[in-house]
Amino acid sequence: MAELTDREERRLQTPFGEPSSPYVIGTLRGKRVAFLARHGAGHRYLPSELNFRANIYGFKTLGVEYILSASAVGSLKQEYKPMDLVIPDQFFDRTLGRISTFFGRGLVAHVGFAHPFCGRLSEVAFGSATAAGATVHKGGTYVCMEGPQFSTLAESKLYRSWGMDVIGMTNLQEAKLAREAEICYATIALVTDYDCWHPDHDHVTVEMIIANLTENAKMAQQVIAGAVGALPFERACECATALKYAIITRPDAVPADVKRDLAPIVGKYL
Repeated sequence: MAELTDREERRLQTPFGEPSSPYVIGTLRGKRVAFLARHGAGHRYLPSELNFRANIYGFKTLGVEYILSASAVGSLKQEYKPMDLVIPDQFFDRTLGRISTFFGRGLVAHVGFAHPFCGRLSEVAFGSATAAGATVHKGGTYVCMEGPQFSTLAESKLYRSWGMDVIGMTNLQEAKLAREAEICYATIALVTDYDCWHPDHDHVTVEMIIANLTENAKMAQQVIAGAVGALPFERACECATALKYAIITRPDAVPADVKRDLAPIVGKYL
């Protein structure tokens, strides 16, 4: 992003391994921000290979309180056209065995996830998209599939019959871990194409999808910059105190190494 100044790269190590790439720290609209390429420099990691825990843990240790995720998606609705933006408010999980919690190893916590996106941050993103002149849809369900293959026609038709809106491969685990880390999380879903249910799908090429994504990314940069300019807000949302009543394990029963590893996340409660 041309507006990002005072740039520096910061490589982090976490108890869960290395994040996908170094974080790019900089100043945007007068605010300090951190950017992470979730698929690595050059897009080297499959969705199923992403180290979601390390990525979110790194944001937490950097002091991040808000995450705006920009993600390419396929559309499951005729009215959500390629080049549109969607700010979803729900998830449906179709992933298989991905690690999506910081907890375990002697420490049990159950956070609320009925409303998986931060409502306030999603409002900020929607307002910024509207101000930028994007065709943007508020609300909707993001189906998170395993991939890396795209859906079969039968699956695509089933998701439509369930009333799902867009489909992608990355965001669910990020949202769950962000909630555990008490970070506000919202998605700006960039529609690149219709999923395979659409009668014109067979005419879609990789080149067309990449061209749409590149053009969509320019709009996403404007939306993110505008949203950052509107931050911070008072974090009275459930995200900010998600762990307050979620930790079940008695403090004296938590292993010392787990307390140490998760100190940035649970330290104020244990």
